[in-house]
Amino acid sequence: MSESKPLLIELGTEELPVKALPGLAQAFFDGMVAALGKRGIDADLGDARPLHTPRRLSVLLPGVAVEQPEQASEVLGPYLNIALDAEGKPTKALEGFAAKAGVDWTVLERTRDAKGERFVHRSLRTGARTAELLPDIVAEAIAGMPIPKPMRWGGHDHAFARPVHWLVALLGDAVVPMRLLGVESDRMSRGHRFEHDKPVWIGQPGDYVDALRAAHVLVDPAERRARIVAEVEQAARQAGGDARITDDNLEQVVCLTEWPAAVLCGFERDFLAVPQEALVETMEVNQKFFPVLDDGGRLTEHFIGIANIESRDPVQVRKGYERVIRPRFADARFFFDEDLKQGLESMGAGLKTVTYQAKLGTVADKAARVGALAQAIAAQVGADPAQARRAAQLCKNDLQSRMVNEFPELQGIAGRHYALAAGEPKEVALAIDEAYRPRFAGDDIALSPLGKVLAIAERLDTLAGGFAAGLKPTGNKDPFALRRNALGLARTVIESGYDFDLMALIQKAHEAVTMSMSEVVLRQKTDAAHKAREAGVETPAGHSNLRSLAASELSEVYDFILDRLRGYYADKGVPAAQFNAVAELKPASLYDFDRRIDAIGTFAALPEAEALAAANKRIGNILKKADIDIPAMEDVALLAEPAERALAEAVEAALDDSNAALHRHDYVRVLERLARVRPQVDAFFDQVMVNAEDPAIRANRLALLKRLADRFGAVAAIGHLSA
Repeated sequence: MSESKPLLIELGTEELPVKALPGLAQAFFDGMVAALGKRGIDADLGDARPLHTPRRLSVLLPGVAVEQPEQASEVLGPYLNIALDAEGKPTKALEGFAAKAGVDWTVLERTRDAKGERFVHRSLRTGARTAELLPDIVAEAIAGMPIPKPMRWGGHDHAFARPVHWLVALLGDAVVPMRLLGVESDRMSRGHRFEHDKPVWIGQPGDYVDALRAAHVLVDPAERRARIVAEVEQAARQAGGDARITDDNLEQVVCLTEWPAAVLCGFERDFLAVPQEALVETMEVNQKFFPVLDDGGRLTEHFIGIANIESRDPVQVRKGYERVIRPRFADARFFFDEDLKQGLESMGAGLKTVTYQAKLGTVADKAARVGALAQAIAAQVGADPAQARRAAQLCKNDLQSRMVNEFPELQGIAGRHYALAAGEPKEVALAIDEAYRPRFAGDDIALSPLGKVLAIAERLDTLAGGFAAGLKPTGNKDPFALRRNALGLARTVIESGYDFDLMALIQKAHEAVTMSMSEVVLRQKTDAAHKAREAGVETPAGHSNLRSLAASELSEVYDFILDRLRGYYADKGVPAAQFNAVAELKPASLYDFDRRIDAIGTFAALPEAEALAAANKRIGNILKKADIDIPAMEDVALLAEPAERALAEAVEAALDDSNAALHRHDYVRVLERLARVRPQVDAFFDQVMVNAEDPAIRANRLALLKRLADRFGAVAAIGHLSA
């Protein structure tokens, strides 16, 4: 391996977009590593990772080869029938090829391909110096960065996420000359904009992190993150509470600062009468502050801001943070008080004029459909149907509240508070909130029985309506979030252990949606006729027929839900073959689907599994090709061979032993019992000709195999487990 030296590339910019910063830094790092590798330049990454602050993107690698290895070259020349004449002497074609290669034709090698033998020139050349290649490497890494809206600045054509003001490029202790994005490279970085607003000399890459730290810049995001957490937790302890530190808020604060410093702040206790979710939302989303909670997880009157400087007068910083947050809290209190005066139920009147979707009617129409579904589901899972309908009736009302209009993320949460204030049962109030769970990837499902029912009903209606209205996702477009709704529905059903017929509920949801669509058309025709009469024009009365539902439409919604489970089970470590083995059966119950997944996983771990899966696949192929009627039961009198009699006895015993387990959906027990027939299956295929010449014997043997395959097939299509 050639000599290696540490490498530093730093792009200095104006403040980069906060949410894009980690991705840009990772892309720059990955692009540099890939571009080096593409050119065969060895790089020792060690524990290197992307470095970044709001004003810089940096790649620091502990060891990069100072030159490429020798480069092998192979240039194909003419075929022998063209290169040599009848006397074996070189033709002009061969002489020209040799001259171009700079060698005598006699030193050329030969190679052979499908067309015959030909001449080839093979050579080795010294690799290029890494310093000479770095300008192209860095440019390639920059060009590959995901920048959705590049900016232009000055009078040139350069474009980047933000204007670039400096470029550090060091290989070892030497500056690598290059000009990129309008700036020349050197060894001068820059310190903190306010704490150290002057150039920072970087002697060699290994000095980089320490040199910037001395200039009040923590260039390593992991170091900034650790410092923020430590200071926030210390400030919270000082206030007698615990800081609420979410990953998203912490990540954004990390990307907003170069030299973070925590400042403990407070607000008037009167604001705590407002739902704490609204106050937390304001602190975290709008201001990137960290709320302080008490031992019971309730919000206190303290919060923590993160300054990007170590202020000589932190009191003024604190007052500034408190001054910023107070008007937002005052607005939240006003919205809450006014909403309480109106009341949750009266808010619902306005939903009749709010369009949910042009073909599907109003939000009030949707709430009515969800109510009917929730009532039906509640009856099946042991929840209170009347409460389910009441929760659905109120669930969308807070969309008309001032609070949700200002804080859309509080939809459902605000409704819970208003329902409790109106004296609704706590189960109903909680369900209004939990209907939206899971709210995001990784979120928990609803916890209460009523919340689960409402969450399922809400998503069923959304899916049925989306498909009926032609809003199926295409590519990356999914305006009604049908994919997320399908996964949320499936997770809620499976993780709640609800064993009901999903297809039947999809049909019920589709019927309600189709009725709504029919009513929407009728309303439109009625409105048009009314306007025509006002204009003095007579029109025929409108009428809309309810379209009958095709089974394929219902199956399409079910398949869509099932397809969302591929990723769900993959994340749990379930191989695709095992998922496909169960998915082929399309169980009506998703909870039953989950039990089959568990069973097939247990079966796949058995030593008999692979052979039985292969045998089952073979049986399936045999049965597909059968050209005679297969009886439902084999005739014992026609079992001539010892191996087929042994298999028949083993199958009969296995079926008898597994009947009760299959009836109670104990699929693990069924497959474990069937696994014990492997010796008889192996012997049967070794010693018995299935497709006997005698049609009666052939049909009898097929019947025996079909009985075994049907019992396996009652659990899963285990042939998928065979490679």
